[in-house]
Formats: sequence, C-alpha cells, structure tokens
Amino acid sequence: MLVLNCATKLLTLEKVLKSHFPESLKVYGAVMNINRGNPFQKEVVLDSWPDFKAVITRRQKEAETDNLDHYTNGYAVFYKDVRAYQRLLEEPDVINWDQVFHIQGLQSELYDVSKAVANSKQLDVKLTSSKAVRLSLVSAPPDTSLLSSPPRLTYLSVADADLLNRTWSRGGNEQCLRYIANLISCFPSVCVRDENGSPVSWSITDQFATMCHGYTLPEHRRKGYSQLVALTLARKLHSRGFPMQGNVLDDNVASISLLKTIKAEFLPCRFHRLILTPAALSSQVHL
Repeated sequence: MLVLNCATKLLTLEKVLKSHFPESLKVYGAVMNINRGNPFQKEVVLDSWPDFKAVITRRQKEAETDNLDHYTNGYAVFYKDVRAYQRLLEEPDVINWDQVFHIQGLQSELYDVSKAVANSKQLDVKLTSSKAVRLSLVSAPPDTSLLSSPPRLTYLSVADADLLNRTWSRGGNEQCLRYIANLISCFPSVCVRDENGSPVSWSITDQFATMCHGYTLPEHRRKGYSQLVALTLARKLHSRGFPMQGNVLDDNVASISLLKTIKAEFLPCRFHRLILTPAALSSQVHL
C-alpha cells in the first residue's frame, strides 16, 4: 500500500486516470477535488507507483468521522487488474472495516470482489446499480427565458440542507443532513428559488464530482426547471475543468427522459454503489 501525497504525482495521476475514461470517472473526480484544495479531506491509496494497477480514494485518517455515516465514509475504486484491487482491499489499514461505509465505481467485478472480502470480515453488503451518464457541453447557454424575477436561478446554501435531506430518496437522517450541508459548502450547486427565496428545483455535486440529487418539488414540475438546473450545473462544472457526470436508476423514467432530451451519453459501464455494514452496527444504521 502506498498513500500518494506528492502534489506533482497527484497531478500525474489525474492525467493518467483521464486516459481510462469512463471506468475511472469516480476516482478521477475525487482526485481532481484533492488537487484543487481538497475540501473533503480525501487521500489516494495505490498498490504501487508509477505503474499502479489499483487505486482507491478515501477520507484522510485524521478527518473527523462518524462510524454510522456511510455517505461521508466513501471510497472510489479504479483498477487495471481486479486481482490487484482485491489484494489492496485485503491489506491492513486501507479500509476502515469497523464503520459503515460505501464503495463506488464503474467496473463490473467491483461487487463480487468487494463482497468476498467483506464476507470474510462479517460485513453485510447492499448493492445499488444504476445507469452511468455523461453530459456534453451545449454550445448555447441554458434558456432562462422561462424565469421571471422571481423565480430566479442561483445556488444553494447550507440553510437549504434540511429540505434536500427530506426530499432525497437516500436521505431522511442525521448523517445525510450533515453530508448534504458539507457538499453544499464544498462543491458547486444550482437551484431555482421562488418568490419567498425557497428552493423549488436543484442539483448538487458530490465528493466524486458527480452531479446528484437533481430534484424539483412536485408543484413546480413541467416548467422546464430540471433541464435548466442540470444544464447550468453541467456548464459550471465544465468551466472548472470537471467532467459532467451523473447516475440514474433504471426505473427513474422522468430523469432518463430529461437526460435524453439534453442529449446525455449513457455510458457502456454501470455505476455500482456498495454499502457495507459491520454486524455490530447493523441495528443503528440508516440505509
């Protein structure tokens, strides 16, 4: 195991990962954030350098953590050789197996290998798999003519975290509330606010530079807000050099239709998120 701390080597890693799109997108996004101020206190672990075969991004050991917070306790994985990934998993001190956490990536063997190691350590594994998408830059800016003043196009604040927590299918708990507040503080977001200043449509960016939690309140749907928010956030990410990427569940018909409308590319690989729970914490965690 090697923790990559050198700024020059991390920039080199970023370039190498870019040559392995789309499978490396999640690790690439995390490494980009590390190289641009590291607001989420992440670090990179590899099997070797410079000729690595597996790379994992994780929270720094000194970062404050909650053992029940599988949102923040996130690992992204990319490997050139799945056996190297398994060996890295099995090394001591790479993964904190005593907390609830998640592993994500875009490679097909990720689940089987991670589950095999987790089973040997008596952790439960819950898998979510979804379509991976990438947006292309639209030459013309998003059409804001549908907005009067108000509503207005702006960004989210930490004060909006409770609303996002209540409306996110993955949320509704204390850990998610804190996680969303951190995302809003650290990364780009876009929202439409009504005449009272309340968000009615929004999207945020996560610790892996993924566009997520795109949502419009039911009473404000069919007004074009979701498309406006998605395209605006995509352009904001592009202007900062980040990939414009996201994930969508197979049964989310409305979001898939929106993505087709804005000509998003549905990638050949799928997105996999594994939530791993130690037996001692199973009664306390909110999945």
